Amino acid sequence: MANTAEQPRERFTNFTPYEMKKGEEYMSADMLQHFKDLLLQWKQELMEEVDRTKEHMQTELNNYADPNDRASQEEEFNLELRTRDRERKLIKKIEKTIDLIGKGDYGYCSACGVEIGIRRLEARPTADLCIDCKTLAEIKERQLGV
Repeated sequence: MANTAEQPRERFTNFTPYEMKKGEEYMSADMLQHFKDLLLQWKQELMEEVDRTKEHMQTELNNYADPNDRASQEEEFNLELRTRDRERKLIKKIEKTIDLIGKGDYGYCSACGVEIGIRRLEARPTADLCIDCKTLAEIKERQLGV
């Protein structure tokens, strides 16, 4: 199942797809740098969103007399905090993925070892399963209700 935490509102504002050079090997130094830059940009955007949320919550904090207004504000803050918590987990996943790049293990399925593919990685840079293994995992999740 798709993880909405990996789909921030405006991800990769300056994104340029990677174009393989003729004869270039999968996960070459240039390709790895492309994905590292992509992940660092994504992490930066998430961190900026955290800062905006913190600032918003500090400036918008009002002690409403009306219980309905107070409840609405609390619900809005709770929603923002849940979203930031998902993004916090995503930041950890991004950092783990950057470590994989440093170790030279990025771009290969952690289950079967095949190439994940450039376009899949550009769509989901933290992917650690090829599309076949991910599909099987999702089928198992649905069947087991996990």
